[in-house]
Amino acid sequence: MSDIFRDSTVGALINYATNGRLFPFPDQRPEWQLPANLRPKSHSRDSDVKNRDKVAVESAGSNTPTSRNSGELEKGPAPTEPVSDKPVVGWYDENDQENPMNWSLFKRCAVVAMTCLLTTSIYLGSAIYTASIPDIMEVFNCSQTTATAGLSLYVIAYGIGPMFLSPISEIPSVGRREIYIVTLIIYTALQVPTLYANNIHTLLAMRFFAGFFGSPALASGGATIQDMFHFIKLPNAMILWSVTALCGPLVGPIMGGYAAAVKGWKWPLYELLWLVGFTLILLIFWYPETNAETILLRRARRIRARTGNQELYSEGEVRQSHLKSSQVLYESLLRPFQLMTEPVVLYLNLYISLGYAIFYLWFEAFPVVYIDIYHFSLGASALPFLGLLVTAILTGICYLIYNKKVIEATFLRTGAIIPESRLTIALFAAPFGPVALFIFGWTARESIHWMAPTIGAALFLPGLLLIFQGAVVYLPMSYPRYAASILAGNGLFRAVLGGAFPLFGRELYTSLGVGGGCSLLAGITIAFWPGLWYLWRYGAEIRAKSKYANF
Repeated sequence: MSDIFRDSTVGALINYATNGRLFPFPDQRPEWQLPANLRPKSHSRDSDVKNRDKVAVESAGSNTPTSRNSGELEKGPAPTEPVSDKPVVGWYDENDQENPMNWSLFKRCAVVAMTCLLTTSIYLGSAIYTASIPDIMEVFNCSQTTATAGLSLYVIAYGIGPMFLSPISEIPSVGRREIYIVTLIIYTALQVPTLYANNIHTLLAMRFFAGFFGSPALASGGATIQDMFHFIKLPNAMILWSVTALCGPLVGPIMGGYAAAVKGWKWPLYELLWLVGFTLILLIFWYPETNAETILLRRARRIRARTGNQELYSEGEVRQSHLKSSQVLYESLLRPFQLMTEPVVLYLNLYISLGYAIFYLWFEAFPVVYIDIYHFSLGASALPFLGLLVTAILTGICYLIYNKKVIEATFLRTGAIIPESRLTIALFAAPFGPVALFIFGWTARESIHWMAPTIGAALFLPGLLLIFQGAVVYLPMSYPRYAASILAGNGLFRAVLGGAFPLFGRELYTSLGVGGGCSLLAGITIAFWPGLWYLWRYGAEIRAKSKYANF
């Protein structure tokens, strides 16, 4: 517990203010000695003083995401070649406790839990707003589409944000923790002007900016989890993150429905403010840095300060030193857009985005079905989302069993995991979406009990969750060096479609009927099936032609 507090924002500030006297790192303790592999070695007598002091040092190894092999599980850190003639500070040994891969299970689970809480809080902020829409229409005298834009702008903004903010977390001198904390502070502060907006334009603008600054964890959360787990165990943590990410939009309408019905449009947003405020306090005190390159960079700085040897650098520092600050930012911000042109990335982005767009369309479909057809109250109309919540949790449990019995067993038997094998579960899950849409669409009528469309809607989640899970594990395995950028691009696709669909959702169901609208969406989903099979069969050959993929 002391380690996780030391690595938090507050702990780091205390450590810096006391020059390492409080909550010290191992290299700041009095008994610490410079490891033998980092000590200068003498050369011949003819060497001058400068050359005597220079030494090419190999790091003890690196377990950063860039060093992972997509085909086999690492047994321990592999040696890293020096990237220049400067000494390179790496992990001291394969059991180095500052390496996120070597953290205790408790510490890693605590970080995963906080990442899930942060992700859920931001995602909940999208759907909790839907309960306020009827009252906002009345208070601000605006149309249904204008009021719904508060949802759409938020969703679109949290897709745009990671394109700029998540790649910055991959810069060694910045890291992930600072991005999370700074943007969450801004996000929390933005809830105040949202609550006190005196016109619809201010409200919509604040919703957009809130989505933008709340976005980093939605894309980089997967990269954060990847920082701590070997790829064979990675899906176990990723499925928890995926389920909690989906739970946010599902719980939001339930939380906000009754509050808005009783207290008006502001109370759902008050609930959001309380939740993110609690999350912010928790993260400031307990959330550590997980980016291995950032951790090593800070270690190198501490060692230089203690030893006075200004030629001890981390690998990330050396690589970054060859670029100007403008070049570092340019490459980091441009990379997500470059990776979108990869055929594999583009296809999966489109497929997952369609699923999320239909998922967000439920926020418009449910009022049409449960209020207009079944005459539920505003608060009760959100209760059918519990069906989706139950299937999401059950799907997560089933996936953990599948990963244990199939994926891990395959690795133990063969010693290798092919990235495309992660898509097998997506092939199995693909039919769930269209089946759910057909059931929901054609049973939503007064003559049929409301449980029938509720069961149909609930069946959509296993398909969406398993396809998403297969993709978010497959893409980082295939492009491990650019995990955050890949997931940021995926988030943009999901957000743009997910934000756009609610704007025309009511018109879709009004013009085509609930059955016709759902059938149209089911047909589009079915059209993506051949591409998923082709990628599962020929994905390795496609990636072999990529300069970004890792083999």
